[in-house]
Amino acid sequence: MPVDPTGRDLKRYLEEDPGGPVVMLNMLRLKDDGADAYREYATRIAPFLERVGAEVVYVGDTHTSLVAPEDWDWDTVLLVRYPSRAAFSAMVADPEYQEITGLRSGALDAAVLQATVPWDL
Repeated sequence: MPVDPTGRDLKRYLEEDPGGPVVMLNMLRLKDDGADAYREYATRIAPFLERVGAEVVYVGDTHTSLVAPEDWDWDTVLLVRYPSRAAFSAMVADPEYQEITGLRSGALDAAVLQATVPWDL
């Protein structure tokens, strides 16, 4: 299972932009030895998030599943709010950011990276 978006994925992500903020849902399955590398990535990404006006909404380890498919075995969930899809794209295109993505990629066995659109309630 791929853990990083492709150029095609990012192009579609921007083409389907409804405008406004986006909260990125990250479902992460770590490699057996990936926890430390992912925590280092999580620490080192902070300045990049700040640069584009993004914030971590929530990060935590998964625990008891009440309703889920049998093979639902994610380790961590992460929600990051970006002011726009363009802000997310600018961050991932930043050459300095790209220097740390190996930490993320190397730490993960599988991932879901899903754009969400906040409801107006």
